[in-house]
Amino acid sequence: MLKDEALTSSSREGGKNVQAFEKSIASFVKSKYAVSVSSGTAALQAALYALDIKKGDEVLVPSFTFVATANAIVSTGAKPVFVDILKENYTISSDDLQKKITKKTRAIIPVHLYGNVADVESLSEISNKHNLPIIEDSAQSLGSTYKGRHTGTFFEMGCYSMYPAKVMTSGEGGFIVTNSKKFRDKLRMIRNHGMTITNDPKIFGLNLRLPEINAAIATIQMKKLPKFLKTRKQNAEFLSEQICDLDIKLPHQRKHEKVNWYLYTIASKKRNKLLKKFNEKGVGAVSYYSTPVHKSTFYKQNILLPITTQAASQVLSLPVHPKITQKNIEFIATIFHDIL
Repeated sequence: MLKDEALTSSSREGGKNVQAFEKSIASFVKSKYAVSVSSGTAALQAALYALDIKKGDEVLVPSFTFVATANAIVSTGAKPVFVDILKENYTISSDDLQKKITKKTRAIIPVHLYGNVADVESLSEISNKHNLPIIEDSAQSLGSTYKGRHTGTFFEMGCYSMYPAKVMTSGEGGFIVTNSKKFRDKLRMIRNHGMTITNDPKIFGLNLRLPEINAAIATIQMKKLPKFLKTRKQNAEFLSEQICDLDIKLPHQRKHEKVNWYLYTIASKKRNKLLKKFNEKGVGAVSYYSTPVHKSTFYKQNILLPITTQAASQVLSLPVHPKITQKNIEFIATIFHDIL
């Protein structure tokens, strides 16, 4: 890679490694096109720019997510309108979503949180009824499917992250998948200052390019992804076997759903006690997201999102990544039993 002396490329299609990576992604998720960018946040921004979201617009989004989902909306000048979630799998509630639609609503961003697939069938009905485009925040769900179809491919565009904590990484990076040639061409311009082949800016854009070196890493990682996902599934199933007798809410897959087990997330009223003990014992347990976006300092909104509030006080995510061993999982299970 370094011998090629091409660390990045400003060409419309991207450099050799970017093109190879995009081809591998499109093949994996079975989309027509993929456009790589510099981060998952950049993917969301580019998708919003492609839909011409601007000041005065409203975009519906769950509050129970990483702040990047809302920040991307704010970066366009639009307003994020926060929606409650489903108790079942922590993804956006279609019932609450319908209540929040106004004349200013221009798009919806559901989040496939923890690798769980949002209710795409209900979302599709709402999208069709109100003529609202949907951008899927698939940052945490690479490899998750519903009825055999990958997240990110159900609607206009799907946005992914390749941050180091994700199921596959390039160090930093992200990408958008779409079946629309119009959106693909627009996204390619947006990631490169809005320029066309003649370097004439036709639309607004930024430098959101994925460097060639990151694309080269990502291409190699893609070859390992099926094995990564298989190991995560095995670890998650083994952990469930070890703690299924306890009074906690275990993660589960809905009918027709296959999750990527990005995070193994349980819910318990004794979450804080469990979290303290796990961290004392050196287990990388984390509470995502104990402060929902609408309660953060920047967004601070006094709105009622009861399921979001409940989840924020009870969820706990445990590691099931490929480096975790059966012995590690048995140790985690022992701590669970000691506390509960």
